[in-house]
Amino acid sequence: MGIEYKKKRAYFKDTVTADDAEPLLQWLQKQKKPEISFSEASHLHTAVLQVLMAGDFIVTAWPKEANLFQWLKEALE
Repeated sequence: MGIEYKKKRAYFKDTVTADDAEPLLQWLQKQKKPEISFSEASHLHTAVLQVLMAGDFIVTAWPKEANLFQWLKEALE
């Protein structure tokens, strides 16, 4: 799994695959003010992006990789 969940923050790490989409959706639905850190992410499947686009959360850190940063920032803001 490419996402590590801790209390109210999800940490995206390395490659986040389509298999991560449903657990992410379930986690987001249970949280009041979820936070997401993309700082260690290197790739994100579009199924996960779709979940994120429908969700309400706070980004605490954007990806370090420039292309992923630009792609996510444009899609989520």
